[in-house]
Amino acid sequence: MASEEPSLVVTDSAVRRIHVLQQKETRPDASLRLRIIAGGCSGMQYRMDLADAPRGTDVIVAAEDVRVFVDPKSLTYLKGSKLEWEEDLFGGQFKITNPNAKHSCSCGLSFTI
Repeated sequence: MASEEPSLVVTDSAVRRIHVLQQKETRPDASLRLRIIAGGCSGMQYRMDLADAPRGTDVIVAAEDVRVFVDPKSLTYLKGSKLEWEEDLFGGQFKITNPNAKHSCSCGLSFTI
């Protein structure tokens, strides 16, 4: 039986940042919701926020002790992607390395398929 490629890899740096957000918002049991919506410079963009519970059709991606909720439609665009947290001198941001994106905007939050 062939093993299936993980739909989304959540790195240790992303897990640590989700913990920071949970503490900052005083929502220790909240999860990260990741979705793709129309918009941005390149046609599609990532949206993230905290959510207390999954929606009925959400796929739940677990990493360590955190969960990421992704709707099935967004997951089709995210297959094989990696979610990580990156920091530099100007601050930090979640970064999604998406092998399905043909072009990304310089901000890293907008892309085309």
